[in-house]
Amino acid sequence: MTNVYRLQVNSSIYELARVRSWFQQFKSLPKPFRQQLDLALTEGFSNVIYHAHEHLPEETPIEIEVQIFPDRLELRIWDYGQPFDLFSKKRTLDQRHQEIFDVDDIPTGGRGLMIMESIADQISYDRTADERNCLFIAKNLPDAATPPATPPG
Repeated sequence: MTNVYRLQVNSSIYELARVRSWFQQFKSLPKPFRQQLDLALTEGFSNVIYHAHEHLPEETPIEIEVQIFPDRLELRIWDYGQPFDLFSKKRTLDQRHQEIFDVDDIPTGGRGLMIMESIADQISYDRTADERNCLFIAKNLPDAATPPATPPG
């Protein structure tokens, strides 16, 4: 059985508190797992605000979907920004960070992507048929996790 939950918010960083509060309602997920996904959601949402929707009106919607399966959680964030090649960006970041030995030397650009990738078991960013982009993050649930039987809240 799959449980699907959706939220739509405006393109404002002030909506982040609402997004995080909505996600924290999934209390049946193990706390460390929920905290990791909360961080990935925060990074993905922030990237939409500061990059994809940077020059778009605040009313431009951001849609978020969480699907909870018996063995994994899937998170999707849709935006209306210009598409970009996630894997190209990742390769560039990997090359840039290969020779960094001190945390103070890590450039600020791309940290969110690195964080999301370290949390996710699967990550992608694709253009959809309806001219939106979809950030997809999947993470396998620990064996002890039990998906919620009813929608939270």
